[in-house]
Amino acid sequence: MSSELKPSTVLRRSLLIGAALLLAGCQARPLYHDVNAIGETRGALAAISYSDAKSRIGLETRNRLLFLTSGGKESATPEYRVELAVSGGVTGILLDKEADTPNAGRASVVGTYTLKRISDDTVLKTGRRTAVALFDYPRQQFARLRAVRDAETRAARELAEIIYADLAMTLGR
Repeated sequence: MSSELKPSTVLRRSLLIGAALLLAGCQARPLYHDVNAIGETRGALAAISYSDAKSRIGLETRNRLLFLTSGGKESATPEYRVELAVSGGVTGILLDKEADTPNAGRASVVGTYTLKRISDDTVLKTGRRTAVALFDYPRQQFARLRAVRDAETRAARELAEIIYADLAMTLGR
């Protein structure tokens, strides 16, 4: 008993095999990927020291930057220095007209930073970035205070991510 394949089955199988061969060559990496450059950038990011924080949101931003660049520890021999100034504020939005109180708020955090090479005191990058976190105002007073604090923390961490991307781009060149 001979089994003959229909032309549609042969075509379907050959298309499936062809697609599998095409996908086998796909790789998820940058086109101009240089392993040495990535290692050098990570090393340069780990060699950054940060200025002291002057506020709670500044400390949140600084700590997140330390974690992102070096895993959370300060560099023993820094090659670069980042002067970081962070400020923030909270505004109420979506006012309840009857009670004259806001139902939602916006926590904005602004960070100004300067990246310098320590050896020759050259300024490599200066920037000003902003991050915003939205939140709801609960009716309870403590819950309201906590919501504001959590929103400021989220905005500070987001700001750190943005500054980290700027630093990585600058040191990766």
